[in-house]
Amino acid sequence: MLSGRRYRLELTAEQVVLCEAFGDICRAVWNTALEQRREYRRRGAWMNYVPQAAELVEAKREFPWLAVAPSHVLQQTLRDLDRACREHGTFKVRWRSKTRWSPSVRFPAGSLIAVERLGRKWGRAKLPKLGWARFRWSRPLGGEVRAATVTRQGGHWFVSFLVEDGKTTPERHAMPGTAIGVDRGVIVAATTSDGEFRDRRYATIGEMRRLRRLQQQLARCRPDSNRRRTTVAKINVITARARDRRADFCAQTASILATRNAVVVLEDLRIRSMTASAAGTVEQPGRNVRQKAGLNRAIRDKGWHLLELALRNVARTTGTRVVLVNPAYTSQTCRVCGHVDPKSRESQADFQCTTCGHKDHADVNAAKNILNAAGHVVSGRGDLAVRRSVKRQPSAARTRGAAIPAP
Repeated sequence: MLSGRRYRLELTAEQVVLCEAFGDICRAVWNTALEQRREYRRRGAWMNYVPQAAELVEAKREFPWLAVAPSHVLQQTLRDLDRACREHGTFKVRWRSKTRWSPSVRFPAGSLIAVERLGRKWGRAKLPKLGWARFRWSRPLGGEVRAATVTRQGGHWFVSFLVEDGKTTPERHAMPGTAIGVDRGVIVAATTSDGEFRDRRYATIGEMRRLRRLQQQLARCRPDSNRRRTTVAKINVITARARDRRADFCAQTASILATRNAVVVLEDLRIRSMTASAAGTVEQPGRNVRQKAGLNRAIRDKGWHLLELALRNVARTTGTRVVLVNPAYTSQTCRVCGHVDPKSRESQADFQCTTCGHKDHADVNAAKNILNAAGHVVSGRGDLAVRRSVKRQPSAARTRGAAIPAP
């Protein structure tokens, strides 16, 4: 099984310059190749990896600065672009901006990478054209190195090794027959059908106040000024802490859920569509833009997609099956009688069925409905179409054809 090992690098000044140069070259190759693909598509033709890799060899003769980066690194950039265009479409793949894109360099040749341990806290890795680079030995490597990726986050550089750890996914979970439903929300990050609430604050009150002051200061800075760069660096420090805490929370939650349950049921949420801006256009301006922006920030802050990725990652080692179900009306349905009515949810936390009078926490009730919906995504009446909007309200109180059994 392939798994990742991430460490913090301690680069010299010369190595930092080289890594930034590698990142800039990869970004230029990505943007140029993407523009070429789009131009071919406009003409009705198709461009793929093979001819672009051949043209890259000719471009290195014409532009010597391309030879600064290793050849297999640039070829890997073209492979990544080819995969992105095939999966998402040529015109949906994004450009790599100089200001917003963090440098990332992938070394795909594991045979050219050497890793040594120097002591209890330090190790070093030899990367093509970069030489020996020291890193903090925070965890065992645990396998043969297949590839390495050097990235920058904030003011620090990191290396991620792709290793073959020799493990395989178990055919059967250690606790077969166990299942749990998880409701992801903006108030509580994850609520389970067992009545457990899992949440944490990713930024302290002081950090939030400091971040707000820095954002106000950033709005008054002149473009391309030293003061603006300093302010952005301070903002990145706070956001990096919140990002690390969010990733740690999702990893811990996913480990607990996957270890205790053979099946974990989630809502099939289209998070990118749910967090789209409501600003609209000049001809048709949007409505409730500020409220929608606040909702988008709350959804991104809770890390819904990150939790799903962490669950799928842990499921490889535990044998857990992650199931996605239709999210329509899960928060408005009574899990006892199956009656659907938006009035049953009296508030964010209170749920009381208008038909049978069943009372429960609204998120727990939704998590139980999610668990019950596993394997029965569409009802017999066909009123829960997959493309139905998650936030759409039913025109009137209704009851499904068959009651949803209690877990």
